[in-house]
Amino acid sequence: MQMPVIDSLPARSAAPTRRSIASLLAPLAEAAAGSSSLVANHGAQFTNGGESYDLPRYLFIGPRGGDDAIRIGIFAGIHGDEPEGVHALIRFLSLLEREPELATGYCLFVFPVCNPTGFEDRTRHARSGKDLNREFWNGSEEPEVKLLQSELLAHSFHGVISLHTDDSSHGFYGYAHGATLTKHLIEPALQAAEQFLPRNGDDTIDGFRARNGIIRNSYPGVLSAPPKVRPRPFEIILETPQQPPNYLKEAALVAALRMILARYRELMAYAPNL
Repeated sequence: MQMPVIDSLPARSAAPTRRSIASLLAPLAEAAAGSSSLVANHGAQFTNGGESYDLPRYLFIGPRGGDDAIRIGIFAGIHGDEPEGVHALIRFLSLLEREPELATGYCLFVFPVCNPTGFEDRTRHARSGKDLNREFWNGSEEPEVKLLQSELLAHSFHGVISLHTDDSSHGFYGYAHGATLTKHLIEPALQAAEQFLPRNGDDTIDGFRARNGIIRNSYPGVLSAPPKVRPRPFEIILETPQQPPNYLKEAALVAALRMILARYRELMAYAPNL
């Protein structure tokens, strides 16, 4: 008996699987469980499409180095398709757990996944369709932005550092804003990153005028300290190019973070009037 011919249907492309935030952060959860310096705090929650999400936050409390701890906020993953900064922060916290003296005098507030739905979906925007890094301090209703603004207001950070990836750049570069001493931090940070990646020395980067890989302007609505806070904290955005291998991008970001901590501690000790 001849079997009927059935026309084959066109193959459907499989939907990309969601990244697992729980699996991503499992090494930090394990480290925090037995650590006296690393604290996992996922208390800030929001809902999206009926699903509940945490805004992951970690505190790393370095050895005592003075009267008051220096509070630094470090942020990554505000664009969900830029996982390099996320992995670099996990790597950075693991390094500090092994070598806590690198954070002497600091209380670091680390937010490795600022856009959980975008990270899960591998998209720049949040699941709402908004670019969260254009939503700060403009009355945004995005829950992730509201939570992050609350953190920025509550802790009066001495410094704010954001990690990003630029798919149009051929080299590492950074944005520098805020306190006068920022200029004394960004150049050493870029030099440290150059151990692993070349610097972008173009005159124009990301649509802005640049000098030696440093940009002084930025887009409105980017993650930043509250507009009216005084004194201004230092604000640095580190940008790694997309093309190099992941291990080099992560190493460059970690090296830059290490240098910022070391340099800022030195400035606070020897040049308080900068």
